[in-house]
Amino acid sequence: MTPPLGDIAHIGHAQLFTPDLDASVAFFTDYLGLTVNGRDGDTVYLRTYDDYEHHSLVLTAREQPGLGRLALRTSGEEALHRRVAALEAAGRPGTWAEDEPGIGRLYLTTDPDGHEHALYWESEHYRAPEELRPALKNQPQAKPNRGVGVRRLDHVNFLASDVLANAEFQEHLLGARPTEQIRLDSGRIAARWLTFTDKSYDVVYTEDWTGSSGRLHHIAFAADTREDILRAADLAIDSGVFIETGPHKHAIQQTFFLYVYEPGGNRIELCNPLTRLVLAPDWPLITWTEAERARGQAWGLKTIESFHTHGTPPTA
Repeated sequence: MTPPLGDIAHIGHAQLFTPDLDASVAFFTDYLGLTVNGRDGDTVYLRTYDDYEHHSLVLTAREQPGLGRLALRTSGEEALHRRVAALEAAGRPGTWAEDEPGIGRLYLTTDPDGHEHALYWESEHYRAPEELRPALKNQPQAKPNRGVGVRRLDHVNFLASDVLANAEFQEHLLGARPTEQIRLDSGRIAARWLTFTDKSYDVVYTEDWTGSSGRLHHIAFAADTREDILRAADLAIDSGVFIETGPHKHAIQQTFFLYVYEPGGNRIELCNPLTRLVLAPDWPLITWTEAERARGQAWGLKTIESFHTHGTPPTA
């Protein structure tokens, strides 16, 4: 039985691997407007201005790009232990760690595809230094005066060899609810969008056409307005950031988007989904057919081939 919505409060942060740490840090600070909030050897901790926690993104030097850890904050200590008990009862491997600044104990596990998830409750609320102190006391940090100035880490899109098995891991063991999906003519589920909150989605699984496991399609950062996405496109061409596709509007989830690559090779989405919430407690799962999906975006240019084939780490 799927647990009630609410044990997972929200996405905490994501970790990306990059073969060019300095260039990736420059991308996220100069182009996106994140702030460095600590460094430990080959790992750099960064935060968006509207995040209340120590960090929103972890960059770690590795030979190949890809996704490291997705951290999910629970709604309390009891909620954390409920999810750990559910994972253990289902036979999912897990272990405890305490290896990130500003975060207490994390329970580390993996989805069926091998993507690492970290569940935690204890978290230190960010206190901005004088030079980053906001004028409004209900905002953790002053808005950045550089780059796009993204507000938060919005969602993570995993590539998966078996979409349904991984989506059901999120549903039955972590308490996410599905909002939309793509079903192929064969009956196979090719993608599913899920939420832990009243946002329309927090995590996505899409089919990895290579048949590989454990890869990343993209992580996404939310901007305040559509104009911010258009400005991001202008900033990208001025600063040499590679634009893969967009700005366009997705039909599924209706997100206005721009996809770029950071210097390490990971795909980054800039999105404006802030106006769409799923408030109905009995929201029906919306299913898109293979023919409907083949029509492409709601509007904008047709989906380009690399959107379906590029993932990190790269395949042979």
